[in-house]
Amino acid sequence: MSHNVIAFCNQKGGVGKTTTTFHIVDAARRAGHRVLALDMDPQGNLSTVLSAGEPTPGDAGMADALSDRSAATLADVVAPSIWDGVDLVATDPNSESLAFVRDELILGGAGRERRLRDALESLAPMYGLVVIDCPPSLDLLTINALVAAQRALVVSQSALFSANGLARLRRTIDVVRRSYNPTLELVGAIINLHERNTIAGREQLAEIADCITVIGDPVPKRVVLKDSSEAQTSLLDWGTTDARNLASIYRRTSGLLMEGVDDGAS
Repeated sequence: MSHNVIAFCNQKGGVGKTTTTFHIVDAARRAGHRVLALDMDPQGNLSTVLSAGEPTPGDAGMADALSDRSAATLADVVAPSIWDGVDLVATDPNSESLAFVRDELILGGAGRERRLRDALESLAPMYGLVVIDCPPSLDLLTINALVAAQRALVVSQSALFSANGLARLRRTIDVVRRSYNPTLELVGAIINLHERNTIAGREQLAEIADCITVIGDPVPKRVVLKDSSEAQTSLLDWGTTDARNLASIYRRTSGLLMEGVDDGAS
């Protein structure tokens, strides 16, 4: 079975989840995989850095594909991104539409947790990798992402409060596995914003590694990670030695994530 749908999640904001998603997508497409990126965060940060153009009022996106009030399918709202080989289902950062759909799901009745899974079922096999950027919360949008995914990947900072939040996130993943998605696998965590030269950073990394598998090398805290994504520029195209070294970390991590995936779409 293909394990190509991965939910990038953490209920805590500010851990670099969207930045990590951006750079993993870049690494995957450079390795020849066709990628679909789904922005499930009402803040629309992934859409801001991956969209090929400025959003205009009325553009259809993720909210339309999930809402009972819209006839649009997920395939209807797929759009090209800034990179060849990467498609995007966007969320307008200037609109409250996905937040309204989140509230709509609360009253959605039976099947509300499967809305994204059902929408993605015919689309996922067309891609080598599908990444879902979850909101920084454990709401019904995140639940939908976890039900739709085959694997959950935590993005965590090597800091006290990020480590403490892992237990709650793992409980949520366990509930989703028991109730809605028995094949969901918690693949591990990417450690972001790591400060290896501090005692606290090393201690927190060890604490995280005790409770969850760490995927790839920890990503050090560097301004270029956010700067390059906000400039819609890959690390390799950014061109500095530091950026190239960081790109190699994401390349290796992306390779680990793609192991065992039936990538007939690439």
